[in-house]
Amino acid sequence: MLVEVRDLTKVYVTGKVAVAALQGIDLDIEEGEFVAIMGPSGSGKTTFMNILGCLDRPTDGRYLLGGQQVEGRSDDQLAEVRSKQIGFVFQTYNLLSQATALHNVELPLQYAHVRNRRQRAMETLARLGLADRAHHLPSELSGGQQQRVAIARSLVNKPSLILADEPTGNLDSQTGAEVMDLFCQLSRDGITMVVVTHDAGVASYASRLVRFLDGKVVSDEKVNYTEAAASRASASERDEREKAEQ
Repeated sequence: MLVEVRDLTKVYVTGKVAVAALQGIDLDIEEGEFVAIMGPSGSGKTTFMNILGCLDRPTDGRYLLGGQQVEGRSDDQLAEVRSKQIGFVFQTYNLLSQATALHNVELPLQYAHVRNRRQRAMETLARLGLADRAHHLPSELSGGQQQRVAIARSLVNKPSLILADEPTGNLDSQTGAEVMDLFCQLSRDGITMVVVTHDAGVASYASRLVRFLDGKVVSDEKVNYTEAAASRASASERDEREKAEQ
């Protein structure tokens, strides 16, 4: 089991007001599993992802990553966990605007003091079909290319877990589908994927759907990938017909 969470709580206190963002979450995620997390704003899904990514600390409860206890570690130890085991993909890409695609992908390796950084970064860009864009700035890339650079950056340290927050939110439907197909391939390659989304179409690519409400898990179900793929194909055909009729 890659992720094990037991009775996880998170309470934010502002003045005399305490808000429970998470209320006793129990969840296991296996290696190579592709999990989509859905829920309305304020449901706790982003707080949960931040704790999984060691960007925030729980108020109480246990979190094991790869069998190792995470809660209670120092800031430096959490930074090391993020550097070596976790990759992040965000809706807004979060690329350095004045750095090339290659330099953006190299950065995690630089922070981790890895040798042969340029070679590894180039190999990762090539894996995502971006070798010919390595020396371009983000402003010279399309939205889909920028997101693939962000994915390459998340992959370059060979993490066991990738966390993605609304990864297709700034992309058109076709480019978003290409990104989600890539996530499916990464899951098949053995990388655990956790995607937070409001989009049911995005969630349909996952093998498992977890719904949050008011800081609690209210449903946890396997996704029938064949049925979901058929539904996406039907929706795509409908969109094409509507475009042709316009």
